[in-house]
Amino acid sequence: MAATLRRGHTEMSGREPGALPHGDSQRLVAFGVVSVIAAIDVGTNSFHLVVASVDPDGHFEVLTREREPVRLGSGGEDMKRLEPAAIDRGIAALDRMRRIATHAGATTITAVATSAVREAANRHEFVTRARDQAGIHIEVVSGIEEARLIHQGVLGAVPVFDERHLVIDIGGGSTEFIVGEGAEPQLLRSLKLGAIRLTDRFFPEGRTCKRTVRECRHYIESFLGHLPSEIAELGFTTVVGSSGTITALARMCAIRRGDRDNRTGRLSFNETELRSLTADLVAANTPQQRMSIDGLEERRADIIVGGALLLSETCRLLGVERMEVSDYALREGILFEQLRRAASPELDPFHRLGDIRRSGVMYVANSYHEDLGHAEHITDLALELFDELGRLHQLDDEDRELFEAASLLHNVGIFISHSAHHRHGYYIIRNSEHLTGFTEREIEIIAQVARYHRKSAPKSKHADFASLSSADQNRVRWMAAMLRVAIGLDRSNRQVVTRVRVADAPEHELRLIARVSPGADTSVELFTAHARSALLATMTGRKVVIQPEVAETGKAAHPTNGLAASRAIAPAEPARQH
Repeated sequence: MAATLRRGHTEMSGREPGALPHGDSQRLVAFGVVSVIAAIDVGTNSFHLVVASVDPDGHFEVLTREREPVRLGSGGEDMKRLEPAAIDRGIAALDRMRRIATHAGATTITAVATSAVREAANRHEFVTRARDQAGIHIEVVSGIEEARLIHQGVLGAVPVFDERHLVIDIGGGSTEFIVGEGAEPQLLRSLKLGAIRLTDRFFPEGRTCKRTVRECRHYIESFLGHLPSEIAELGFTTVVGSSGTITALARMCAIRRGDRDNRTGRLSFNETELRSLTADLVAANTPQQRMSIDGLEERRADIIVGGALLLSETCRLLGVERMEVSDYALREGILFEQLRRAASPELDPFHRLGDIRRSGVMYVANSYHEDLGHAEHITDLALELFDELGRLHQLDDEDRELFEAASLLHNVGIFISHSAHHRHGYYIIRNSEHLTGFTEREIEIIAQVARYHRKSAPKSKHADFASLSSADQNRVRWMAAMLRVAIGLDRSNRQVVTRVRVADAPEHELRLIARVSPGADTSVELFTAHARSALLATMTGRKVVIQPEVAETGKAAHPTNGLAASRAIAPAEPARQH
């Protein structure tokens, strides 16, 4: 049976805040009773915590929020390192947020880190300390994935689902642009432009002058490049802004027009109001002078000029006349993602990737595969091995999704060159902007499984493999071991091996039964599968024996219909792990 990852999408409109952005009819089996979950946005400027109770229908109600201005990242260009003091502040903030979430009854805490952490060469130190000292497991996401999660959060708060909309989110280290209609984004972009990054580059200590303001404006326009024309080509009817910088500017605009009680209702502003406010912020040359502007919070006084110039120039270049502001952003998008991942899968003989992950994987697969049908058949065999060997590898459903993605994408490197295509495949997967729905860690696992589908087994002397945690190294070894055998079982690309299962055998032996088409010559497939089973023998600690079985009768195939007895290959012995 050929694998198919295409499945219909559920659409909805008229959503209420706190409902899933789409797929509202899904039942969330993990939340059969009211549960409490939490999300932490580990941002460049601030950390944000939101704790929410979830009802059995998948709607959530926010119980508490917490924000801490950590200033984790710094740097005018690349944020190459996290400073020790910043790491200390971050770990202390995460520890406090974990305590708050736990006290509120949260059973699940998901933390997502953005530009400051993903760009830092020493991010592993921060992630490790967060896990060991604060009890928080951090997922580092790509800029594109950050944009997708922001979009998901915004759709949960602003009723723009049924119209073409543009979302702009300005953070400390990056700015995300999303054009969407319905739940599916038409464009996802993440640029290394942010309030802190611009401040460090042009306005040290928050001090401005006419020259640096002019240089900053030119820099923003050149950095945006062709993006305004890309967005203009797609078009939009509504513009939504999100996160702290835009919310702060919107609140100041509201106060300036006499709306001081803007704690209720959605904030908004027009281009004229933003231009006037930006001029006043620029005219105040120091953070102290800026504090005379009504509504400006002291903690933003040094970076607000960079943020205001970025938003003002962006609106000018995109022709934005009015902007609505979303109360929801990345952290709420993380909550929605938790709900989505807990949704009951549709009945299917195989557990398939979620819609968003699926579309990204299939885009990459279709872009690079010469024969997607071959990859899909290998994926089916690989997933059968995964299911049959579950008692031994003890990997879970989330691992199964990663394995499915790796199986579908293992051959994409051939697009570049057949020679060393496993290494080319690693590069393509690792650097693709289309694998939305996956974290940086998950993409790394997928890429490494593809990297080790042939040639050398994973070794600790390989830098990329050595950088993984011991648990993830184990995942890569197991997945690569099963994928190698599955690839061997379709070596001639004729799909003559239709199924594979594990049969009873002595304790020291792993016996795989390959169901074959009647009358088919499977000698090539069985020979290759045997030849590529050494890593599986190592992982199981057993000899691997592969036997054919005719599909119609269920009887063992005659030796001439496969491996002749006189040419049988010795079962693969467990090898020493590297």
